[in-house]
Amino acid sequence: MSEIRKKIVFHTLGCKLNFAETSTISRSFPEEMFERVSVTEKADIYVINTCSVTDVADKKCRQAVKKFITRSPEAFIAVVGCYAQLKPQEISSIPGVDLVLGTFEKFDLPGYIASYKKNKSAEIHSADLKTSVIFAPSYSIGDRTRSFLKIQDGCDYGCAYCTIPMARGRSRNPGINSIADDARKIAEKGIKEIVLTGVNIGDFGKSTGESFVGLLRAILKTEGIERIRLSSIEPNLIGNELIEMVAENKKLLPHFHIPLQSGNNKILGLMRRRYKIEQFAKIVEKIKNQIPLAGIGADIIVGFPGESDIDFEATHKFLEDQPLSYLHVFTYSSRPGTVAETLPDIVSHAVKEKRSKTLIDLSNLKHLNFCKINIGQPAEVLFETIKNEGMITGFTENYLRVEYPWQSKLAGAIVKVKLTGIKESGRLSADLIK
Repeated sequence: MSEIRKKIVFHTLGCKLNFAETSTISRSFPEEMFERVSVTEKADIYVINTCSVTDVADKKCRQAVKKFITRSPEAFIAVVGCYAQLKPQEISSIPGVDLVLGTFEKFDLPGYIASYKKNKSAEIHSADLKTSVIFAPSYSIGDRTRSFLKIQDGCDYGCAYCTIPMARGRSRNPGINSIADDARKIAEKGIKEIVLTGVNIGDFGKSTGESFVGLLRAILKTEGIERIRLSSIEPNLIGNELIEMVAENKKLLPHFHIPLQSGNNKILGLMRRRYKIEQFAKIVEKIKNQIPLAGIGADIIVGFPGESDIDFEATHKFLEDQPLSYLHVFTYSSRPGTVAETLPDIVSHAVKEKRSKTLIDLSNLKHLNFCKINIGQPAEVLFETIKNEGMITGFTENYLRVEYPWQSKLAGAIVKVKLTGIKESGRLSADLIK
């Protein structure tokens, strides 16, 4: 190996869980041998950690691979993660790809690379996930102001549209003590906010006989961690105890992201979801009764097979009536190997696009209304470390983005503010509270 450090790029597609894992993988490359550079730079090695939740995600992966190959034709290209697990042959057929690693193998990436020279054809390493109980601890450091901490992996739900159980295996988690140790390591780096991530975080404890609220109690004791944010959590796993914990503990941020997927019980049934809209509505009501300014977001899939105009209108009406802060709208795309792939009554692309726009417009309106009810309220903002056009931005406890004129002392700090207005960007303006 040359004394000159190899330049390496890590490019992440998809969810917060992928970001946590990419950060962990990057730390397995010794700094004395490798120089991590920006995704916009030419490099000797490119590592692409992929997502495969939709066909759009697959397409973004292929585009990234081809872009890096074009930029640096002699570079070593490694493609890892969910798309690599599900469709290794498809990726290996792209000219210029050298290595394809599945869900477990990606954590041993340095060991799979004998040299950093181009291969004549791509090597594939991808294990069967059906019976594995391996959990690879992961958390992000240095990439953002917050740290994404992986607490759980895999899923046992088998929703009709989803490939995640095939890409990541069965639900599994480490013990509470292991996660608490990771939280302490994050705190030692001076990071003030942890985002708990996983495929199905509310399922934590299933493989160890523990519980999600038990984990929260342990992390709440971690000195130096001032904010704990939950990532997406299933409606059927949000109980009264969790809501009460968030209401009573300042460290637990009042922000819930709940994957509803449809506001129509017929479609939820076809999707093989584990709740009905009435249960979702009761959960939202309980949250708002105890935490009036809680931020609540929801995932919605439009155009699922069998979704008629009447079904969609029912979803739209249900969402209109819910006190949500925003929606994440996904256009359904058929995924190989899923139950939904075999369902009749396919919705046309044009209809799916129309429905998607309708719900995005509703989301924008809900976000605006949520911003309005927060105007005049005090909040605490964790400002990020990036200066952009003379401004610094950060998030409130309930996940509203605030913008303020740049001051270096604010970067990475939690600052008390009073929310004063809504800017054209959708961000909030604020005054600092002395």
